[in-house]
Amino acid sequence: MALHVPKAPGFAQMLKDGAKHYSGLEEAVFRNIQACKELAQTTRTAYGPNGMNKMVINHLEKLLVTNDAATILRELEVQHPAAKMLVMACTMQEDEAGEGTNFVMVFAGALLELAEELLRMGLSVSEVIEGYEMACKKALEILPDCVSSSATNMRDINVATAMIRTAVMSKQYGNEDFLAELIAQACVSIYGDSGSFNVDNVRTCKILGSGLQASSVLHGMVFKKEAEGDVKSVKEAKIAVFSCPFDCMVTETKGTVLIKNAEELKNFSRGEEDMMESHVKGIAETGVNVVVTGGKVADMALHYANKYNLMVVRLNSKWDLRRLCKTVGAIALPRLTPPTPEEMGRCDSVYLTELGDTQVVVFKHEKEDGAISTVVIRGSTDNLMDDIERAIADGVNTFKALVRDQRLLPGGGATEVELAKQITSYGETCPGLEQYAIKKFADALEVVPRALAENSGVKANEVISKLYAAHHEGQRNMGVDIEGEGPAIKDMVKAGIQDPFLVKHMGIKLATNAAITVLRVDQIIMAKPAGGPKAPQGKKDWDEDD
Repeated sequence: MALHVPKAPGFAQMLKDGAKHYSGLEEAVFRNIQACKELAQTTRTAYGPNGMNKMVINHLEKLLVTNDAATILRELEVQHPAAKMLVMACTMQEDEAGEGTNFVMVFAGALLELAEELLRMGLSVSEVIEGYEMACKKALEILPDCVSSSATNMRDINVATAMIRTAVMSKQYGNEDFLAELIAQACVSIYGDSGSFNVDNVRTCKILGSGLQASSVLHGMVFKKEAEGDVKSVKEAKIAVFSCPFDCMVTETKGTVLIKNAEELKNFSRGEEDMMESHVKGIAETGVNVVVTGGKVADMALHYANKYNLMVVRLNSKWDLRRLCKTVGAIALPRLTPPTPEEMGRCDSVYLTELGDTQVVVFKHEKEDGAISTVVIRGSTDNLMDDIERAIADGVNTFKALVRDQRLLPGGGATEVELAKQITSYGETCPGLEQYAIKKFADALEVVPRALAENSGVKANEVISKLYAAHHEGQRNMGVDIEGEGPAIKDMVKAGIQDPFLVKHMGIKLATNAAITVLRVDQIIMAKPAGGPKAPQGKKDWDEDD
């Protein structure tokens, strides 16, 4: 009989074999802070227009080259539980505001780094948390006073371009003017009178070849598909959308047909042909001249579609089918029946064209206010086009944020330095130990202009001292000049570099909450992972299959 070995007394006694637990400042809190600092340091070098790109190869071995923090964090699949909390905060920022994920990550990392200094000095965790909460509340009170202007008329393309430009600049520095104008055209054309704006209504279609300057906006939808039949373009299109295959309906029951002579065989196949013709003829007689199907197109059906001059387009994706229905105002029919006028979709023209060496089908609205607009992205490589697509997504989300809240704050670190200045003086009026945490919160805000300066290759300390000097003189719109010679500053409002109020407000709140949540953890208990021993990786010593 095996000898029973007693477990060591203490917490481990209660847990199963293989479980781990860490507690106290050294084991739990500082470990968590270290993990979060490492993660924040990764994305910090990607902050701003001069931020460096990261090359990420995900679990499917897809290569991504980007400086978009949301994409980097999504593809990294972070495993550390504390670092995961920061990733969740960034995901929340992406969902809420669609922009400013890197700000959340960098700011939360800085808060935790400075909290570590305070804890090593001897402050308790609760005092640090209380100080951070007070400073965050104060920052959100000061923020409305920092507003520099508001976006008055978002239906004006020139105004919208100026507002979107800053968001695009951080992803595609050098191409921001061209891209911002494209995004503004796409957004303004679908911004309805009701005042609601849906991000999904701006689509992108990536077509390899040419260069970025050949990109364009179309009111309607573009699909990388070929038209199935002989008809390649239709004006004043009336569209029937079917979610089923464009073919004869097959009966559910199985049956056997007994054919005795050649005449019966002829009649049998002719009956199938007549049935198919009557279907297609019935659709054509309703005035439909374009058929869109979500399934396969039978050869027989295509023959009759050509006979009755119907243009046939096949879309494999049910999402594309739904979006097309929304664009043209059609209803997807589950069976091959002639549509009623209410079920038909309409658009000005449907045509097949060639962009580069790619065949595309375009559903185009001539008038500006369509339900969906598409940005056609051209570029030399897939990676480049993916990055441009992310820049467009950021620009569209900025437009949405400004539709919800039209206030704007000066960018380029100007708002952060103003907040830091005012929070430092607020900290000096607080009598308790939390004043140290409030001052550290102000120091953490400096991380934004510091990151912008470091990524531009200038001395950060010189830039920050110049910024503080300007802000003490009342020039609250002064921010980091990344294009200047050496450590330079300039007026951000005059330069047209402004951030939406909503993005900054959500970012400060989410970053502070994430940092406080990480600090509140004083014990980590990890159960033994489920499942037996892992299977050996690879087939190193196996013979090759014949």
